[in-house]
Amino acid sequence: MYKSLSMLSRVADSLYWLSRYVERAENIARFIDVNMHLMLDLPIEFEQQWHPLVTVTGDYTIFKERYSEATQDAVIEFLTFDSTYSNSIVSCLRAARLNARSIREVISSEMWESVNEFYLFIISPEAKREAFSNPHAFFSKVKQRSQEFIGIREVTFTHGEGWNFMRMGVMIERAEKTSRILDVKYFILLPKVEYIGTPYDNIQWSAVLKSASALEMYLKCYHHILPNQVADFLIHDKDFPRSIRYCLDKAEQALHAVCGSTPGTFSNEAERRLGRLRAELDYSDINEVLETGLHEYLDALQVKLNQVDTAIFNTFIAIRPPDLITRI
Repeated sequence: MYKSLSMLSRVADSLYWLSRYVERAENIARFIDVNMHLMLDLPIEFEQQWHPLVTVTGDYTIFKERYSEATQDAVIEFLTFDSTYSNSIVSCLRAARLNARSIREVISSEMWESVNEFYLFIISPEAKREAFSNPHAFFSKVKQRSQEFIGIREVTFTHGEGWNFMRMGVMIERAEKTSRILDVKYFILLPKVEYIGTPYDNIQWSAVLKSASALEMYLKCYHHILPNQVADFLIHDKDFPRSIRYCLDKAEQALHAVCGSTPGTFSNEAERRLGRLRAELDYSDINEVLETGLHEYLDALQVKLNQVDTAIFNTFIAIRPPDLITRI
């Protein structure tokens, strides 16, 4: 148990965001990887389609203020190394490191060393050189270091209340980023309508699966690349660790563990919102999603995930000390 309510709020907030920021750094690398795979196989018409990656982040206006054109180098610089952009990989890892440092007495020394070394790697001159000279190798290292942190967390950190806050952060972040990876396909429009349903279209859907490390598991289930099945797998599959449904299931389990409530019930706004969103995933199907419109569905999902995040903050982090409450 933590010593006080204020201590619990501070520690919970740092654990939650430590895990979210590390996961976000990995998912940005995956996000960029969508285009890396596409550029290898698509014809010349697709060569300059880098602006969708920034468009999907919702930060295209910020990008345009700093860069004249959405080239490969400009997008990699913005999403990876721009320290003034709060969602770049370097900014995420800087924030993760600050959160880890503030709770070094709570996390394991191995967790701190992992985050610290990850940050030092990303700010090194060698990392920047490799990102532009051999981006596939560089972003593979980013993903690997994030996965190493997850493994270290699992085997060196007590699976109690703090671990559940980290689990919540990882799963909510992963669900949000899987939705954005899937949404990239909406924005990377085929230059000619006759390409729809051709091998070029299949290459794009395969790239989406690869970016989520989902291609092999998808093919074991479906055997052929079909757009509705790809979307269904990444949204609804209950066993694949990066599907949105799986992430929300695990986030809800962690939330119930923290609150001490039983599945199917809720004791606060965070549980209510997350439970409702998870139930919507349980009882929806891909035909309903496609009727709504894939982009429109994913956009609404991202809004609901932000509402869950706000509810978690209001429930656990923005807690007033008991003596303050009694004075109001």
